[in-house]
Amino acid sequence: MRRRLTSAIIVLAVAGCGADVPVTHTARTTPGPVAVRETPYPDLTCGDRHVTLAHVPSGLTHGPAFDRIKSLTRELHVRGRSWRGGGEQLLVGVVCGVRSAETFAGLVARAGLGAYEGRPALRWRTRGDMRNFMWLERPGVAVYVAATPGLAHEVQDVADGIALDG
Repeated sequence: MRRRLTSAIIVLAVAGCGADVPVTHTARTTPGPVAVRETPYPDLTCGDRHVTLAHVPSGLTHGPAFDRIKSLTRELHVRGRSWRGGGEQLLVGVVCGVRSAETFAGLVARAGLGAYEGRPALRWRTRGDMRNFMWLERPGVAVYVAATPGLAHEVQDVADGIALDG
């Protein structure tokens, strides 16, 4: 009973989020322009779950990898890649070890809680007005996408083009 009650509270919290955080998202039926072919990134893994990217905005080049997201309230295993260009930056990564929606909801202080394709999602901004977006893809794997203001309009397309195998 306690588990059902907690799940109901999260559903109610998602439904009550402000207009700034989308409550649901439905994937596009017609894909937008793809700047790169689907590319697997074997270093973006949680165990046997590998990330495949279908969209990285044009004009960006690979930047350094990262293994930390400063906004997280818990120390978790993070693996990420960055792309840079024209003073802008895009980050894509995985956060390993988040097992439940309840734990996920508390991972970032002052984040807006919403849903992405029916899964719990968080949105928040950090220094430099970086737009951060993360969703719980499945138990044990959260996907993280962040962008500077000039690339903020690309976050949705990048997120829509992410798939996990395994």
